[in-house]
Amino acid sequence: MPSSSGPSIDTITEGGRVTQVGEGQEAEESAPSVMTFGAPTVGEILAERYELVEHINDDSAGRQVWRGVDVILRRPVAVVLRHPGGDSATEMLQAAVAASRVIHPNLAGVYDAIDEAERAYVVREWVDGRSLRELTAEGPLDPARATSIGHAVASALAAVHATDMVHGNVHPGTVMISDDGRVVLADARTDGADSQENDIRAVGGVLYFALTGHWPHAEAPLHGATAGHGRAVIPDAVRDANGALAAPRQIRAGVPAYLDDLTMDLLDRQIAPPSSDVLTAELARLEVPADEQYLEQAGPLRFTSSDSEDERTPLSPAGGRKVVFGIAGLLVVALIGLLIGVTTLGGGDDPGGQAANPTPAASDDAPAPAPAAIRTLKLGPDQVRVIDPDSRARDEFDGIEKVVDGDQDEAWQTDSYYNAKFSNLKAGMGILIDLKQPQTVKSVEAVLSNRGATGQLYGGTADHPSTSAGDKALVEAYKSSQIGPTLENHGAKMVFDGFEADQKYQYLLFWVTDLPEVDAGRFKLIVQEITVQVQ
Repeated sequence: MPSSSGPSIDTITEGGRVTQVGEGQEAEESAPSVMTFGAPTVGEILAERYELVEHINDDSAGRQVWRGVDVILRRPVAVVLRHPGGDSATEMLQAAVAASRVIHPNLAGVYDAIDEAERAYVVREWVDGRSLRELTAEGPLDPARATSIGHAVASALAAVHATDMVHGNVHPGTVMISDDGRVVLADARTDGADSQENDIRAVGGVLYFALTGHWPHAEAPLHGATAGHGRAVIPDAVRDANGALAAPRQIRAGVPAYLDDLTMDLLDRQIAPPSSDVLTAELARLEVPADEQYLEQAGPLRFTSSDSEDERTPLSPAGGRKVVFGIAGLLVVALIGLLIGVTTLGGGDDPGGQAANPTPAASDDAPAPAPAAIRTLKLGPDQVRVIDPDSRARDEFDGIEKVVDGDQDEAWQTDSYYNAKFSNLKAGMGILIDLKQPQTVKSVEAVLSNRGATGQLYGGTADHPSTSAGDKALVEAYKSSQIGPTLENHGAKMVFDGFEADQKYQYLLFWVTDLPEVDAGRFKLIVQEITVQVQ
């Protein structure tokens, strides 16, 4: 059984032959095992505690990997051994000691590090499973699983980097996936030549490998590997005639643009990488469980010029606009009945059926014409667009048509963020509504799944930048045209109906700066429906 935290050394059985994966790149099958006098043997007990059960393999760094048993705690362990010890094993032991100080569920747990001069060994967690290298041998992974693995590796590195240390050996052979789905990063090799930036860029390599089955750095041997060993087990990436790397989307279909861009940005030396904690937060946002369901509807978010809950219209219950329409329908029926009743009572004393006091044919005191009826616009999918000026290598635009489909069970949603401020990655996001022509707007209603969003409403005339403008330019142009107050951390029942009667708008921008919390530590915006009423 794998432990709750720790290192990862996994075995798989191939035709009766057990192979250890996870200790860096394996040596080529043609490379002979180096066994000299004093080499360990099956059944030997090291440090009066660790029994060697089976010699698994020799890795490309010249170390033997054994499956063992801690005879005191009666648990399986992995024993990574160098013969001889002393100076030749210094870096291995130092890295193990450093790694043992960091406890994280996505890091291989290091239990012991011993130098006996003639040989040195590191004892650590044994994880039943496979390395990413072996897992991908069956074919590239789907984007969701690749994102999940990248997130786990970045999280492990964030824990390492928080102690000012470097892992120095992130690649498909040290990324382990246990049988219970846990992702573990093993085999740190810190020798002073590595950097945290290289660790972060290696996450891009892991994502690239998971999505394509090719390693973008195979032209250069990995740390600790001799020439030839790396290329024998990890295929090089697809490249053009100039050696430029092909993007994952050029190699296989179905890779989302945001994941493709993020992967290539991490690999691009011309683009400064984020810190490991920022990268972890970014990948956490993108890692959305496949079976995630919308939360129970809490009611509509509607804009109002009043911050008082008591001053809001009672026609905005949690049931949303269907309830509003129902009440409006009853009011119309009641009004018609009232008019019929008035007409009947007014003409009751006139045998000819004429009204007792007919309206004059013409008079300066005649009442003004009745105002045009208020109606709800039928918005089409081509009339809504996601506005995301700070977006970088993300794809949160799919499904925006669901906010105008008339079905509150279908919704558009952003990615998940680790705080209400979009993980401090952007100032906000919005939805631009194109009314097609200038209209006298009476109200705007956005039905959200959760309370707690902070929203603003902006209006634009036909002269404002339209959907053809870039997002940054569009948001800048609308900053001076806010309608009503900013609604900070409001509940679900917020109504805006304070439009000026003589002002017409062709564009409306629903802009959100703070996200509601949908789960512990997860924030996102889920918009189920947007309706616009005009006169």
